Amino acid sequence: MGRGKIEIKRIENNTNRQVTFCKRRNGLLKKAYELSVLCDAEVALIVFSSRGRVYEYANNCIRTTIDRYKKSTSDSANAYTTQEINAQFYQQESKKLRQQIQMLQSSNRHLMGEGLGSLNVKELKQLESRLERGITRIRSKKHELILAETEHLQKRVFS
Repeated sequence: MGRGKIEIKRIENNTNRQVTFCKRRNGLLKKAYELSVLCDAEVALIVFSSRGRVYEYANNCIRTTIDRYKKSTSDSANAYTTQEINAQFYQQESKKLRQQIQMLQSSNRHLMGEGLGSLNVKELKQLESRLERGITRIRSKKHELILAETEHLQKRVFS
């Protein structure tokens, strides 16, 4: 049988609460150790029991980790927030996508024979060759379909 799901609330019975605290504390310390080993992360964990005892784990000096934490939180107060960084990134992406849309729309207009006044001779030749290649592919596909349809009709007529 598997473990049952329990409701997360304060355990009223002192003995049960202490047993649960010891088991979960040990599990938490084990997880902190595993995280530090598997992911090469710097981990510091401090747990204060209801009786005032302190339990700690650190894969480096706990003081060094706390100082590093304090430094990073004071640095981040001066730096951009995650939301600001994300907003800036998405604005840049949006700008790139708008530019791509404009280029595609312009190319599409050129393929339709519109807005050709801004093109030089070299660009017009490139456009012409693109159109010729496209027409060749279209004619080839049309020819395949006509042959397939002809064969289909001949089979129907002669069978």
